[in-house]
Amino acid sequence: MTLPMTKAARQARITELLARRPVRSQPELAKLLAESGVEVTQATLSRDLDELGALKLRAEDGSLVYALPGEGGGRIPPARLGTGETPAARLHRIAEELLVSAEASANLVIVRTPPGAAQFLASAIDHAGWESILGTVAGDDTILVISRDPQGGAAVAEALLRTADRRA
Repeated sequence: MTLPMTKAARQARITELLARRPVRSQPELAKLLAESGVEVTQATLSRDLDELGALKLRAEDGSLVYALPGEGGGRIPPARLGTGETPAARLHRIAEELLVSAEASANLVIVRTPPGAAQFLASAIDHAGWESILGTVAGDDTILVISRDPQGGAAVAEALLRTADRRA
């Protein structure tokens, strides 16, 4: 039986599915939705994933799976979670995949990511608990990181680049 759903209910169901299991493609997600009584066109599903900020990350087996940024450190499919993964280890893993560059000016750092990935990386930075970071503001592919120290931007940029195994 197909259930009529509001956009919010459909997106909540998508979020729930992505949080519960690794999903590798839109057709796979559409099938999972259909199995739970939610029929959706490919165009609508694509739009929903875009609005939810979904991006693809590499799973342990090397395949790409959908992940959603969100409250409480983001939602990562179980295939991406290591047992006992610390916030610092999570930041290292995510920065390795998503950090493109980091440049500083005074207490500000501009971090670049691939399109759609800034909120995901910013969440990992926020939850890593670095005392030197006051907070972050994320757009689509750019993060503003604010250092507590009025001249601490360069040190924060260097630390982020080291975390991603890159040089300043």
